[in-house]
Amino acid sequence: MADSLWVGGAIGAIKAVAFFCDIVTYPFYLILQRPWEKKRMSERTKAVAVLKESKSITYRSILPPNNIHLTLLREGINTMDLLVRYLSQRYHSRRCLGTRKIIAEEDEKQKDGRLFKKYVLGDYHWKSYTQVDQESTGFGNGLRVLGQEPRSSIVMFAETREEWMIAAHGCFKQNIPIVTIYSTLGDEAIAHGINETEVTMLITSHDLLPKFKKILPMCPKVHTIIYMRDQLKQTDTNGFKEGVRIVSFNDVIKMGEESASTIAVVPPTQDDTAIIMYTSGSTGVPKGVILTHRNMMATLRAFSDCLEITEDDVFLGFLPLAHVLEQAVESACLLYGVPIGYSTPLTMIDSSSKIKHGTKGDASVLCPTVMTTVPLILDRIYKGINDKVSKKGGFSKALFEFACQYKNKWVRRGFDTPLINRLIFKPIRSILGGRMKYVLCGGAPLSPDTHELIKNCLCATVLQGYALTETTSCATVMDLNDRSLGRVGNPTTVTDIRLVDWDEGNYRVTDKPYPRGEIVIGGDNISPGYYKMPDKTREDFFEEDGKRWFKTGDIGECHPDGVFKIIDRKKDLVKLQLGEYVSLGKVESQLKTCPLVENICVYGDPTKHYTVALIVPNHPHLVNLGNTLGLTGATFEDLCSNPNVEKAVLRELGDHAKKCKLEKFEVPAAVKLCTEVWSPDMGLVTAAFKLKRKDIQERYQHEINRMYAS
Repeated sequence: MADSLWVGGAIGAIKAVAFFCDIVTYPFYLILQRPWEKKRMSERTKAVAVLKESKSITYRSILPPNNIHLTLLREGINTMDLLVRYLSQRYHSRRCLGTRKIIAEEDEKQKDGRLFKKYVLGDYHWKSYTQVDQESTGFGNGLRVLGQEPRSSIVMFAETREEWMIAAHGCFKQNIPIVTIYSTLGDEAIAHGINETEVTMLITSHDLLPKFKKILPMCPKVHTIIYMRDQLKQTDTNGFKEGVRIVSFNDVIKMGEESASTIAVVPPTQDDTAIIMYTSGSTGVPKGVILTHRNMMATLRAFSDCLEITEDDVFLGFLPLAHVLEQAVESACLLYGVPIGYSTPLTMIDSSSKIKHGTKGDASVLCPTVMTTVPLILDRIYKGINDKVSKKGGFSKALFEFACQYKNKWVRRGFDTPLINRLIFKPIRSILGGRMKYVLCGGAPLSPDTHELIKNCLCATVLQGYALTETTSCATVMDLNDRSLGRVGNPTTVTDIRLVDWDEGNYRVTDKPYPRGEIVIGGDNISPGYYKMPDKTREDFFEEDGKRWFKTGDIGECHPDGVFKIIDRKKDLVKLQLGEYVSLGKVESQLKTCPLVENICVYGDPTKHYTVALIVPNHPHLVNLGNTLGLTGATFEDLCSNPNVEKAVLRELGDHAKKCKLEKFEVPAAVKLCTEVWSPDMGLVTAAFKLKRKDIQERYQHEINRMYAS
């Protein structure tokens, strides 16, 4: 009681001081920050309806293209090959791609006596734009020396690193399509991508090379593997299928440089295939999406209009380059002369698992200003911040909550809070180097709570976008001045967005207050279709008045300022027994922010009047919950199977759902706590960690039946 009174009194005093400071400094901040301008820019119209029909409305951006966009059009830079040449001529010796030097790997003794391997890391070593152009040219020539023919595909199966980009541009220069496959996929899915595209060569890394001892027997046409070396370890090339040639990445470049005079350059046209990008496969077998040079360049022109970055910025690259978002954003950054420093989750921050105690993670050394991420990562950061604040408790927790509420209040009015940023949020901001300006988020819906907290704590602009692999990661992006939450932005400068009635789900363009319907995307960024899947291509794609369109299956609404919000997905919509529609994806995205939830899959039976949920609990939080129920010392498995724990989790979930303003019928009425962490290896989530609903339902059908029976 005494502590509570002391904390309440201290926070009350801080609020009084803050109120006094607000009164005194308000005129100065009003003049310096001009909040009315920020609000006007945030609320201005960004897209308008260009075609209205009885069952559809088409929207187009009214924002002007910037200078780089116009330069690409004026100079006729319409392929990725021409892009690299242009960048080399424009930026010459400026930093382009950087990798941190690994000096050694040493044992570090932990508090419990165990020894963990940790890296001793040096500085970033950089390649210039000219070096990248030369090495990519050498690599492309080297592939031709090894027998790779233009227009014949090659598989890229490697982690995000500078060699990935150099290899990709080398392939583009020789008109060799790249087949990208997620490195987290299982052996059979990898073999499927290799065999379907009939490749004879593949590019991988030191760490992933051993996987092919099992995969190669399933891939009879592969005769050459190129591997990217490790900085410390020698690569073992023994024990692979007989007749398969294994060559290092550096040796391929050397071959190409030595044979440059004898290799004819075969540049691509804008309608040649640049990439066959396999989706993560949330609804079944991964599909190969064909992306042309026209598609890639359209997206780069659009992205160049979305950011205000300069040569002084630095990009932190760590998301998989097999993901079209990362590849497109990195290429857009290079357009501006922004250097890209590569990292991994194991070395990114000072507390990462491979960083030796007392040394700096990659972000602290690189001090990046731009990065891409996905909601899954931001949700984990959101929970981590809240967990850390909750553990401190007392005054620290109350102070942090006051700072967040204070900043939210003034940001909504168009102001910034430099003093609060420096005093409260600087330690959190410093985790990523202290200079972060833009966090670009895509791949799934981002909850408004996570969006707001990350924006506050990093003192950065969090830009949410919406797109698909089939649209070359380009559809809508939040405007830099848009201060709203929960929306995915306006159409980019190269896309048209159409809303089409979906009568079955009761979504129509005549709905009030906002038109709603299935999102259909058109433009030069739309893929020609799926590789070797003509029926599926005809089902999802169509041509109209010379423009290519893609039916997304997502349901959106358009607000008066031309900004879209994703409100549903056709495949995620369930109609319950009493006629209510439940959007499973929407409910999951809200409940994922509950501290007890690590992952969740909501299931709705149309013959029942309520939903149920399968939950992978957060281990520490579940243990704490068990302790409050008198189950101290119980194992994680015992807690998950305990009916009292299930009931307590259900209560917590219900309370959290109220905070998220979910309807009563949307809240699961029963839960099953799963002891297994859902991973791509289990086949329950994709390589991008999207739920595979059908597989989850099949695996847990008995538990689902039990929940409904109870």
